[in-house]
Amino acid sequence: MTTPAIDLMGTLRSGNSTAPRLTWYGPDSERVELSGRVLDNWVAKTSNLLQDELDAEPGMRLRLALPAHWKAMVWALAGWQLGLETVLDGGPADFLATDNPAAAMGQHDAVIAVALPALAMRWTGELPAGWIDYASEVRSHGDVFMPHSDPDPAGCALRTNEGRTVPHRELLTGFAMHHEEGARVHIPADRGLESALSSALGAWQRDGSVVLTHPDVALTDKLRADERIHGS
Repeated sequence: MTTPAIDLMGTLRSGNSTAPRLTWYGPDSERVELSGRVLDNWVAKTSNLLQDELDAEPGMRLRLALPAHWKAMVWALAGWQLGLETVLDGGPADFLATDNPAAAMGQHDAVIAVALPALAMRWTGELPAGWIDYASEVRSHGDVFMPHSDPDPAGCALRTNEGRTVPHRELLTGFAMHHEEGARVHIPADRGLESALSSALGAWQRDGSVVLTHPDVALTDKLRADERIHGS
């Protein structure tokens, strides 16, 4: 059984799969560009980490305690591809992905420390026993995701910051923001992860792409021109 998220990943890795789909501008002149194929590769590896290493199954809950960042988008897509419920409101969850493990609270089956720098090969510093270092673990997982169980399209895909629930079958119709066909959309990270996900899903489902910028990165005329940002 398929869901809109699974169909979306299939679209991103096929057709014009080498075209940029997600471009990130971070601190210290960091720039990361993911084509549809590369984005799918990261998502597949993350889904496989969840399924094969953490025994994640459809219907389980994944809390993202992450800022609007390209790795946070990978995590959200991986969870939806697997059929998980993504929690953005700080509520209880089976798994926690966070860039600040020291602030982790509550009970989780697994806590995954997500180092945000693009070139990070491991988490800097010590992690409690049993916690997962995403940067050092994810690369060992497969590039193709084969689910062990079909997700339920009627199951919850997203619990928003306000506590609203969105089922998997309505992720692209009831949550994704509307954009023009083929738009190259700018997303300021300071609007938060929920807004970034909504905008990105809306762009991708219309064969578009996104440029996500850290709050410290100004959207200058040069950046807009260099990235060919257009549409809405």
